[in-house]
Amino acid sequence: MVNEPTHAPLLSIVVPVYGVEAYLYQCLESIRAGIPAGESDAVEVVAVDDASPDGCGDMLRSYAAGHDGVRVVHLSSNVGLGLARNAGLDVAAGRYVWFVDSDDWLPPGTIAAVLDRLRQHQPDVLMLDHLRVHEDGRREVDASSHLLRGIPGVTRLADQPRLLRVQHTAWNKVVRRDFLDQLELRFFPGWYEDIPFSHPLLIGAEKISVLDRVCYLYRQGRQGAITSTRSGRHFDAFAQYERLLGWVARKHPDERLQAELFQLMINHYLVVVGNDDRLHPHLRRDFFHRAAEHYRRYLPTGGYPLPSGVTGLKHRLVGRGDWLAYSALRQAHRVAGRLRRSGPAGGGGAAGAVSADDDPGRGADVATTRDAGTVTDRRDAFAGGRLP
Repeated sequence: MVNEPTHAPLLSIVVPVYGVEAYLYQCLESIRAGIPAGESDAVEVVAVDDASPDGCGDMLRSYAAGHDGVRVVHLSSNVGLGLARNAGLDVAAGRYVWFVDSDDWLPPGTIAAVLDRLRQHQPDVLMLDHLRVHEDGRREVDASSHLLRGIPGVTRLADQPRLLRVQHTAWNKVVRRDFLDQLELRFFPGWYEDIPFSHPLLIGAEKISVLDRVCYLYRQGRQGAITSTRSGRHFDAFAQYERLLGWVARKHPDERLQAELFQLMINHYLVVVGNDDRLHPHLRRDFFHRAAEHYRRYLPTGGYPLPSGVTGLKHRLVGRGDWLAYSALRQAHRVAGRLRRSGPAGGGGAAGAVSADDDPGRGADVATTRDAGTVTDRRDAFAGGRLP
């Protein structure tokens, strides 16, 4: 039984919990300690014990007993991240909801800044910046963070289409609850559950606010994390993109939007298929061919913004379904990378930034293509254009 709040808070923070005994207290404390004096009624924490096999359930009971404004939902069986978020959303009472993963945490000052911005702009979606934090303490700027710069006031995706390229996660967005219900959005089961959830928020929002400060610390390399787990469940990405593109076709059938999402989808597939931490070698060929099938199935009739350089070449190889050429290119690219890193300068690239291979949304120079092999126009596909 979950106790009902005695008031309607401005913000509900939903924290799904599974197998994070070593990190849970840090996450919860970063939230509660960050609530400014006099603002305790403005924030509630809804923690969802997703039948965690470790001591997380007992930790949550103890924590809620000692802290006002913390409610706990205990699930009888493990349902996965997306459905655990839904369970928290079902009982959340706030005007806004923020999904925070239980192995991550918030830097000091975050809650105050978020509350101030929500009151000031009353947006449908508030977008937040983050840092990636490695187990050795090293912090990295996300490759898409620069896209959040220089956006004062409130905006729409039509006016700032670059926002679609910001990392597509649930935890870097605070969402107005009524708006979420209006879109009838919930999380689907399976891995990569953020795909059909995050993009529609930006597409449907009339008021987007951007808080250009680091509000979230995203833990990297944790054992058991999806991005560092070899599994066939990475194939779940295909069903999630089918849901996203189906939603767009029904709700916002615009060719420019479809073209941008198509490029992001292929970028994402290339990240997964090329990452040793995600796929066993014997699954890589099958994943590539599934990506090629989606390329043929969803290729926009008017083409799409093709990335330049090696990434653009990989796109073409996916479009052709040429596994042998892709595999050879991948191996050559990896050898070249090792040689660069072993050189006297220690390799190139900007320190503290995540590479394009890790970020499916990254890409600056693009070309427009109508098929997998012909570049017809080197320009930004959205120059002078507006999304719906």
